Amino acid sequence: MQEYAVEIRRKLHMYPEVGFELPRTLNLLREELDKMGVSYTEKYGKSSIVATINEDKKNFTIGIRADIDALPICESNKVSYKSKINGQMHACGHDAHCAVALTTCRELNKMRDKINCRVKFIFQAAEEYEPSGAKLMAEDGVMDDIDCIIALHCDPKYEVGEIGLKAAEQGAISNGFLLEFFGKSSHVAFQQRGVDANMMAVKAYTAIEFMFAKEFSATDVRIFNVGAIHGGEANNIISNYCSMYCTLRTYTDEVADKAIRRIKEIGKAVAKESSGRFKYTQKKYYPNVYNNEIMTQKMHEAASKIVGENKVFPKIRTMGGEDFSYFAMRKPGCMLRLGVRNDEKGFVNGVHETNFDIDEDSLQIGVKTFIRFVLDNMDGISFE
Repeated sequence: MQEYAVEIRRKLHMYPEVGFELPRTLNLLREELDKMGVSYTEKYGKSSIVATINEDKKNFTIGIRADIDALPICESNKVSYKSKINGQMHACGHDAHCAVALTTCRELNKMRDKINCRVKFIFQAAEEYEPSGAKLMAEDGVMDDIDCIIALHCDPKYEVGEIGLKAAEQGAISNGFLLEFFGKSSHVAFQQRGVDANMMAVKAYTAIEFMFAKEFSATDVRIFNVGAIHGGEANNIISNYCSMYCTLRTYTDEVADKAIRRIKEIGKAVAKESSGRFKYTQKKYYPNVYNNEIMTQKMHEAASKIVGENKVFPKIRTMGGEDFSYFAMRKPGCMLRLGVRNDEKGFVNGVHETNFDIDEDSLQIGVKTFIRFVLDNMDGISFE
C-alpha cells in the first residue's frame, strides 16, 4: 500500500500539469485503473475521470474526490522526484491527494466482494484554475447518484499522524476577479496627450485598500490581494492598458457583496476622473466548504481508529478556498486535513510555496482512513 502510494505520488510530482491540460496525468490514471480492472468514465466536466467499484451495488454510494492539477510555479526543492516541467509544480499536495485516492481504489477493489456499497472516485481537474473543475463536473450531474462524498487536503499545520477535522464551515468564500483600466497611449514627452492606465490602476489599488481599512468593521473578516498586475509596453510610452487580477476572501456573502460593489464604484470613479475606462470581470467563485455534521462525526470515528482519538484535532477555520464546495453543497460531504509536517525531516513549508513537500508517511494514513470510512459506513448513513 505505502510503496504504491509513494510511487504514484512521485510520478505525479515529477510531471505536474496545470488546469485542464493534464494528458500525462490522465494517462497514468487510465493505465492504473485498467491494471486494476476498474471501470471509469470521462463524461463529467473536462479532463477528469470518475472510476467506480461495485457498479451494481446501488443501495448506497460513497464518493471519494481527489483534485489532480498543479500550480504554475517553479519548484526549488532538491529531491530526486523534483518537477521536470519548468514553471509547474505540485505545490498544494494534489499529487498526494490523487495518490491517496488511487491507492484507496486499488485496495478497496481487492476486497470489493466484501463491500456492501458502490464507491465512486472523482479525479478532478482544475481546482486551482477557472472555470472550476468541480463546478463543471457538478453541473454535469456527477453527484446525482452519489449519497455522500469525502475528501482530504494536505495540511502542514498538522504533523504526520495527526488529522484536522471540524463540522460546518471550513474556510472562506473565494472570489477571483479582473480589474481592467483602459487609457490612451502617447509618447512621454507629450504625456498630456495620453491617459495613463497604469496610474489609474495604482490609484484604484490604493483607494480599495483604504476602503477596506475604513469602511468595514474590524469583525468583518476579509482578505484582499492583487496577485498580478500587467500594464505598459515600454518606459517611454504612456500605458493605454493595465489589469489587476485580484482575490477576495470573506466568511460571508454579505461582506463579499459590499466589497465588490465598492470595488466597482472605485474603479469607475478613478477611470472617469482620468478620462479613461474601467471594466470588472468575475473570474472565479468558490462557495464555502461545509462539512455535514453527521459526516464529520462518521469521519471522526474512522480517523480515530487509524491515528487515535488524541490525534484528531478540531480544525481551525482559515481563509482558504476549495472547490470541493460544489460537491458538498449538493450532497452531505466531509473534507479532513491530513497532517504532512515532519520537523525532523524538514517537511515544514506551507502550500503554494516553491519548497513545499510532504512526509510521505502521511499517504498511508490517508488511505487507511478512507478505507475505514467506507467499511464502517457501507450499509448506509441516515441523514434524517
